Amino acid sequence: MHSRVNKPLKYLLLSLGKINHFFALLLVFVVFFSLPLQASTADHRQFEQLKGPFKTGPDVTKACLECHTEASSQVHKSIHWNWKINPAKFSSDQLITAENAPGKDNIINNFCMAVKTNEARCTSCHAGYGWKDDGFDFSDQSRVDCLACHDTTGKYKKFPTDAGHPNYQAKEWPAKSGKIRPAVDLVNVAQHVGDPKRENCGACHFYGGGGDGVKHGDLDSSLKQPDFELDVHMDEDGLNFSCQNCHTTESHQTAGSRLVMNAKDNNGIDIPGHSKGGRASCESCHDQTPHKGDAAEKLNQHTEKVACETCHIPEFARQRKTKVFWDWSTAGNSKKMIKDDEGYITYHPKKGDFKWQRNVQPEYFWFNGKTDYTLIGEKTTKNEDGSVDLVKLQGNAADPEARIWPFKVMRSVTPRDAVTEQMIVPHLFGKDENAFWKHFNWDKAAKTGMKAAGQPYSGQLEFVSSTYLFPITHMVAPAENALDCQQCHQQKNSRLAKLTDMYLPGRDSFSWLDTTGWLLVLLTLAGVLAHGLFRVVRSSSKEQ
Repeated sequence: MHSRVNKPLKYLLLSLGKINHFFALLLVFVVFFSLPLQASTADHRQFEQLKGPFKTGPDVTKACLECHTEASSQVHKSIHWNWKINPAKFSSDQLITAENAPGKDNIINNFCMAVKTNEARCTSCHAGYGWKDDGFDFSDQSRVDCLACHDTTGKYKKFPTDAGHPNYQAKEWPAKSGKIRPAVDLVNVAQHVGDPKRENCGACHFYGGGGDGVKHGDLDSSLKQPDFELDVHMDEDGLNFSCQNCHTTESHQTAGSRLVMNAKDNNGIDIPGHSKGGRASCESCHDQTPHKGDAAEKLNQHTEKVACETCHIPEFARQRKTKVFWDWSTAGNSKKMIKDDEGYITYHPKKGDFKWQRNVQPEYFWFNGKTDYTLIGEKTTKNEDGSVDLVKLQGNAADPEARIWPFKVMRSVTPRDAVTEQMIVPHLFGKDENAFWKHFNWDKAAKTGMKAAGQPYSGQLEFVSSTYLFPITHMVAPAENALDCQQCHQQKNSRLAKLTDMYLPGRDSFSWLDTTGWLLVLLTLAGVLAHGLFRVVRSSSKEQ
């Protein structure tokens, strides 16, 4: 049996004495069949099609398609290609069509704000080649980048500013740094393809937002070789899960996305032949009542209203820091970059001020899986704190499909049109005179960006505070580090202090209820004493 399978099985078998035997055997069965059991049956070095030479990435793709004839058409239907949510899977109450479906290309965020008019920079993480403007042909099968996900050499990297292409010639990066990035050896990479690994997925998902750990908080380079303390599932010496163990992929369609969340998986354990498409959830392996032992009944009652991640990811960014605040209004004020004592950039001349944090406690919200995103062109409103909530979750304590979920809340200061109240789509990147990073002129950047997005611009730009939410689902801590009861069920510093639409024992109290309760206790005690006294007196009377 393959060595990668032995470790997880040994780990699971050691647990047999602690949990229900049937459940454990079922878990072994599920994990066994979800792990890569065999090495590839093909030596790609032997294929004539892959002996090159190749001038570009699309040339490699054309060679791949000679054998994998359906691969590109499958990728064309995936979120990795079109950056759009499938309207059939999107559960918001918003009216969603294929044309206005939310996705990376039309959602406003508070990192680099929008893909539009900055495509050539943002699409360095697109699963394709050449998306630099509206002219990109999404139907061209040769434009699919096979190597980004299937490279096993670790030497294939897309160049940050070349619209998804790697550099075919040696090039300096970062600009003016004197550091030369060598050209990618396309033949070598094409001859060494295989199943995706954590490094393939992490090349984009660990570095979203412009750097390591910037965006998500629970995804960064520390997950390349995590230990048990950082993630019990991805622990390199334990289960050593790849991303695909949970994010199962069939015909290039990958399960699980923060954009299409399953907040409450009612399908239970997902075994072969019983797939409900819910494998990217805790319940798909652990069931809805996973706790065993003395406190199992009470803990399992919690899973009805509390997501597993809420207790089992008490903090995120536990090794590397994550960015928690970004002030775009100060960009261009200085030419000097500033770093903290650990090397994290706290001021970037092109991007403004940052704040970073390690061991971040999530913030908690009711969530039923439905989300309203702010799209390009939408009018926004400020909340009672004067901030614009770019992501609005749906669900409350009375909603049977809602549970309490943990989130990273990103807080930023970003530009908005003071008249139309639309968030600005700024033209940040480019060599033209209107690009903000060339001349630091917000008015020019806003005018150019909004025109490219087909939106009006009044010429009156203001900076507003904004928030954006990311569900926390990775970096699952060992069971002994999960939240204990008191961290929520206490009057002071409760983790759930902001959730006020429910009664939480230990945290909440009602004076009239407390008074009534104590009165009942006193009346009961008085009744017992009176009854006892009556029995004593009556007994004494009989003796006389």
